[in-house]
Amino acid sequence: MRIGILSRNAKNPSILRLIESSERRGHKAKVFDTLGFNMLAEQGAPSLTYENRPAPRVDAIIPRIGASITFFGLALVRQFEQMGVFTVSTSRAIGVSRDKLQAVQLLSCHNVAIPPTAFVRSRDGVLPAIEAVGGTPVIIKLLVGTQGIGVILADTVKSAESIIETLQSVNQHVLIQKFVAESRGRDVRAFVVGSRVVAAVRRTATGDEFRSNIHRGGRAEVIELDEVYERTAIRAAQVMGLHVAGVDMLEGKDGPLIMEVNSSPGLDAMERATGVDLAGPIIELIEEHVQFPAFDLRQRLTLSAGYSVVEMPILPDSNMAGKTLGELDLRDRDVLVLSVVRGSVTLPNPGSGFKLLAGDTALCYGKRIALRNLVPARQQPDDDGEA
Repeated sequence: MRIGILSRNAKNPSILRLIESSERRGHKAKVFDTLGFNMLAEQGAPSLTYENRPAPRVDAIIPRIGASITFFGLALVRQFEQMGVFTVSTSRAIGVSRDKLQAVQLLSCHNVAIPPTAFVRSRDGVLPAIEAVGGTPVIIKLLVGTQGIGVILADTVKSAESIIETLQSVNQHVLIQKFVAESRGRDVRAFVVGSRVVAAVRRTATGDEFRSNIHRGGRAEVIELDEVYERTAIRAAQVMGLHVAGVDMLEGKDGPLIMEVNSSPGLDAMERATGVDLAGPIIELIEEHVQFPAFDLRQRLTLSAGYSVVEMPILPDSNMAGKTLGELDLRDRDVLVLSVVRGSVTLPNPGSGFKLLAGDTALCYGKRIALRNLVPARQQPDDDGEA
């Protein structure tokens, strides 16, 4: 198998580990300078040149796109996708993960906990936004930033207003986020590949620094995630559409809060901290997808009008929690449960005696109207805005 790695730095330790792991498993891996490509779009024949020659054929690519070339990098990955090449991270998933506002909006629509977050443009909206997320201190984040750059702690309303006004004056958009005091200077990074957490560390800041990024001097210690943190990390990566992700979580008093989902996590520092091979599982994932490509879900969904495939979270107050599939009479309602995700384990083709538990996620196929009736209606706010 031929694997292309898109990177501007062929000597980066993470890149070297991916090459080493590829070759150890009998594949050919080559690093391509992302900016060395040109794209040609023709009817039915998208193509690429590399260094002004026809680009070498590859079976899969691993995008390691730097933030400074995100626009071009996403276009390039999209071109590979249109040419039928498997990519470890899709252009859409990378784009969403790089846009902090879009990422927060997407995560907020799913069963994934995040710190309360606000986005405002006008100066007179800053104070209401700070109050909405729980008051000062607050975290102010640039919409685009990596390795802790563009993340500022504001202790007072006045300092928050001043920081936001200054940033907006130079056309920088920001998020206002609740400061999770109990996790100050500490977070958890889970390295997710496919549907499992391969390794996890707790990162701790040094001195008075509140950011725990390793690039800012933070220390990393290996940990074993409990089931809630593991499930949250996997769910966040899946929501973002990422096959490989570094999921950063704050340790809130009520459980994990997603801080960021990184589409191009570094391997070197985490491998040294944990002693776990992170490159190997990435190459294994590529093997699985290239050798056994997934069915086109869009084609499958159009086979029968009125039918859909949905992921259904089993909430604690759901009338499905604690009942077997037989008790729910799902087959009689023309609904088939294809699999159930419980923690980090996927349980395929469950039988009628299988009992659904709160926290499970069921992948169901069936009549759209029947599936809709299984999903609890959202509680509407009353006239005072109270749910």
